[in-house]
Amino acid sequence: MSGDPKTVGALLAWARQLLDNTGTTNVAQEALWLLASALEMEHHALVSRAEQPVTTDQLARAKTFVSRRIAREPLQYILGTQEFCGLDFAVTSSVLIPRPETELLVHAVLKEGGLAEGATLVDVGTGSGCMAVTFATILEGIRIVAVDCSVEALAVAKSNAVRHGVGEKIVWSEGNLLSPLRDRITLGTVDVIVSNPPYITEEEWEKLQPEVRNFEPRLALIAGPRGTEFHERLFHDAKEFLAPDGLLVMEIGLGQLPLVQHAAEQAGGYTRLQTIKDEAGIDRVIIARRAG
Repeated sequence: MSGDPKTVGALLAWARQLLDNTGTTNVAQEALWLLASALEMEHHALVSRAEQPVTTDQLARAKTFVSRRIAREPLQYILGTQEFCGLDFAVTSSVLIPRPETELLVHAVLKEGGLAEGATLVDVGTGSGCMAVTFATILEGIRIVAVDCSVEALAVAKSNAVRHGVGEKIVWSEGNLLSPLRDRITLGTVDVIVSNPPYITEEEWEKLQPEVRNFEPRLALIAGPRGTEFHERLFHDAKEFLAPDGLLVMEIGLGQLPLVQHAAEQAGGYTRLQTIKDEAGIDRVIIARRAG
């Protein structure tokens, strides 16, 4: 295509061609999403306005968005949003992009947690706040504490809480895993601790697709040589915070179930281990109950 696209339709064709040449999957849909955001139009309006001229500013924004995607930056970071449990969450490169698999953690807590008024739930490594905020929009009268070691991530999470009208329902705490809770929560009183901890190994990191390896926060992904280092620490540390029969609910990676089960046995103090598989049949969630 010679020269700059002059109309919405030409711009859409140009975007599709560039994305297709770089091997991007789902080209047609991604082009629609990118241009709808760049042109500040609804997706369906792009086709009906195919002959509408594009302004210099619109063209510049479209070029920037498409260039970022060609460089393999995740679509969610370019658009600034990702859906999770039916809610839209703002995302930046300071937080992990919420995945559908993590919704299984929310469902598991709602099904197994037995959370009544006055209960306490702790979200460890809250990131974008997707789980804490989702719980806050669903559950009434419970105390929700969201922890993260990243100040930047907490800022994103707080903005998402405000976005969904639950800013006053969540207590935010900066620190590593459960350590910041010692001055906030009485030991043995937490009903649920839920976490999507880092579980990628150093070896696996090098093989990840560029969208993940080059753009998502390494801190939220890499656990260590085994990939289960954070699970091991949470099994150990959660025991003193959980009430009898309280739940520790964690996301796990492909093939990690035996290692995580062993970590629970080594830590002691847990009973009735349960697992939940994702849509691909992979063991994705482990639930451990604090022994009474």
